[in-house]
Amino acid sequence: MTITEVARRAGLPAKTIRYYEEIGLIRPPRRPNGYRAFRASDVMKLGFLARARSLGFSVEDCRALLALWEDRQRASADVRALARGHLERIEGKITELQSLRATLADLVAACAGDHRPDCPILAGLTEGPPGRGS
Repeated sequence: MTITEVARRAGLPAKTIRYYEEIGLIRPPRRPNGYRAFRASDVMKLGFLARARSLGFSVEDCRALLALWEDRQRASADVRALARGHLERIEGKITELQSLRATLADLVAACAGDHRPDCPILAGLTEGPPGRGS
């Protein structure tokens, strides 16, 4: 298969596929003329990577997941541990975003939004990040 066909089947841009090859996530064989000769297994790996990336896994997490996927002797506990770590990072980000939302909502609520120059939003931004002091 050509890179165009693989890109269509995997739902990834050709540029991403080239990048994944460059960093060693996939290794399609080359034809004598130098063109890539993608196999069905490459399409499966690329689909796997696309789904993992859409869930927010880092490239290095994807590398580890792909190695586990290819290892028939793997322990599912290893896969679960990797996914759990990612889930914990997501939960941490959600907590951080909720805190940011609450702070910003308070600033917006405190601002009259009128023609006066006093603005609690600008004053709050001048004070520095919440919880870190100035």
